[in-house]
Amino acid sequence: MQLPKLDGLRVTPGTRVLVRIDSNTPMQDGVITDDLRLTSVIPTIKSLQSRGAVVVLAGHLGRPTGVDQYQFSSAPKFSMEPVANRLSQLLDANVVLAPGIIGPAVKEVVSNATAGSLVMLENLRFASGETTNSNQFTLGLVDLADAFVNEAFGASHRIHASIVGPPAFLPCAAGYLLEREVGELGQLLNDPAQPFVAILGGSKVSDKLGVIEALLNRCDTILVGGAMAFTFAVAIGGRVGNSLVETEMIETCSRLINTGRIEIPTDVIAASTMSNDAEVTICPILAIPENMSGFDIGPATTAKFVHRIGEAKTVLWNGPMGVFELTSFANGTRGVTKAVAACSGHTVVGGGDSAAAVRQMGLADQIDHVSTGGGAALEFIELGDLPGLAALRDAPTSK
Repeated sequence: MQLPKLDGLRVTPGTRVLVRIDSNTPMQDGVITDDLRLTSVIPTIKSLQSRGAVVVLAGHLGRPTGVDQYQFSSAPKFSMEPVANRLSQLLDANVVLAPGIIGPAVKEVVSNATAGSLVMLENLRFASGETTNSNQFTLGLVDLADAFVNEAFGASHRIHASIVGPPAFLPCAAGYLLEREVGELGQLLNDPAQPFVAILGGSKVSDKLGVIEALLNRCDTILVGGAMAFTFAVAIGGRVGNSLVETEMIETCSRLINTGRIEIPTDVIAASTMSNDAEVTICPILAIPENMSGFDIGPATTAKFVHRIGEAKTVLWNGPMGVFELTSFANGTRGVTKAVAACSGHTVVGGGDSAAAVRQMGLADQIDHVSTGGGAALEFIELGDLPGLAALRDAPTSK
């Protein structure tokens, strides 16, 4: 996929470049707990700084109630201040937090900024125009800049003003991270080395159905874990106790499993309650006691999945194998994480909880690519495109 490149964007000292980043980072008590999405955009920011740009950073944090004239002080936990502070540390440079998103006061701050300096806009979602893709809000953003860079892969599946709007009005480019994400995930769709093994987890088959369909014709094997495995188990006649089952997806799961390319767990870790204090048992996935639910893949399944991963030349992993946040149900995800890290083939972790797992275990540097976008990565694999990418390709200046 050809996108306009950052190195081809005309930038001279003082050029105001609006850079849309994915700043939606996990936080606890006002402290960022995982800064992957911030560290990943540093090369793009530094490149623009080195060319003398005034870098205007735009992003969102959480899901504040978006209304025009939103009072920032009423939702301080959604302010971009912690993001600006962390980027200041990472860049060893001051990131000035603007007094809003658009308008005269913000424009004054940007206009007074010197070449190579950094300004961060307040949370884009403080304005309803962001999520409604308001043309008026887009024009407010465009008024702050001379050029636009999309570096927010994790938000590029959203038809939001800051993602799809500016390319229609400003010279634009894909940031280095966005370009790499598209290249890595595109390779999985177009030219994966075989055998290609995908590992999919999570709660619902319905959430991953499009991805499963897209991968069936490309993968040799799809290993299914997480709660979504129980609907597959019921589809082949299993009794899964109180485990989560999407009854409306049973027939679909029966069709998918008949392709012969989907493997589900043979055993699970079950308990009556989802807690570390619960008494756990290992049982077949097709015969979970009525008063129990499955919360992780079992040791036999983990060993089987590890073997399959070890044989692969290409691996895609998205979704945990169980409730890995609890120690009692973390072994399956831990085993898969180690296997993906040890695999000699090309390995890609598709964002979300899987990315969190590999980082928590300190194994991210042993994965070829850890995506910053969970939902965006899945949608790209399913559809081969995203609204944010199409906006860049269709921009008047990219022709």
